[in-house]
Amino acid sequence: MSPEPPAFLFDLDGTLYTDDGPIAGAVKTIAELRRRQIPVRFVTNTTRTSRRAVVTRLQSYGFAVHADELFTPAVAALDLLRERDIHTVAPFVAPALLEDLEGVELCGGVVQERCGGNPGGVLIGDLGEDWTNRLLNEAFRYVMDGASLVALQKGRYFMGTTGLEVDAGAYVAALEYAAGVPALVCGKPRAAFFDAVVRSLGLDPPLSDAERPAMVGDDLWNDVEGAQQAGLLGWLVRTGKFREDVLAGSNVSPDRVIDSAEEVM
Repeated sequence: MSPEPPAFLFDLDGTLYTDDGPIAGAVKTIAELRRRQIPVRFVTNTTRTSRRAVVTRLQSYGFAVHADELFTPAVAALDLLRERDIHTVAPFVAPALLEDLEGVELCGGVVQERCGGNPGGVLIGDLGEDWTNRLLNEAFRYVMDGASLVALQKGRYFMGTTGLEVDAGAYVAALEYAAGVPALVCGKPRAAFFDAVVRSLGLDPPLSDAERPAMVGDDLWNDVEGAQQAGLLGWLVRTGKFREDVLAGSNVSPDRVIDSAEEVM
């Protein structure tokens, strides 16, 4: 049997909790990993709320977590925007996320303040039912006029309150198709996103087999395949949006498939 990973990265929604609360055994699992002094990081593609609010939610469920252990697409976006020398951004994201974008000039999109010129970037997140044709066309026109298309994430779907719901990736794909340009992706499955998490563990990619942490999540592509392509292990949980038929019909081969995060220990 292969040795246990030296560290774990956990997806949140569908892996550690759902809209109904923490998944059975998840709080105990994180506590046990900490007791054994096994490093843990929390990695999420959520773009509906701020990093601060996610930490508060985790703590309210009983998870022991610190803000510097939580990695989100918005945090990664600030790094990407700086790398690309993009200073003005039109945000098409949930208003609750705007507090995580300090340091970037925001105009257009959900802030409704007109841009003095064309923004340097268009930032796309999960707006859910707040998406309108007006907003989609506004984003499209900015990109057609030269703005970089930046996607916080390109998730396909997630488990919502009504069942499976379309994620931000569908809107990103629509803009890519219409404008004929690829989006720059900030969160999972971007290798640089995983590299940042790995470096926070004191490791320097590329990793040896003995150094490889396990990414535990319910998304075949963002969690499992993305982690594997970044040199990590990819463990799939049968909770959240997991579907046996999707796994069987995919070309993704998880390093391990477990019933829930509880089986990590």
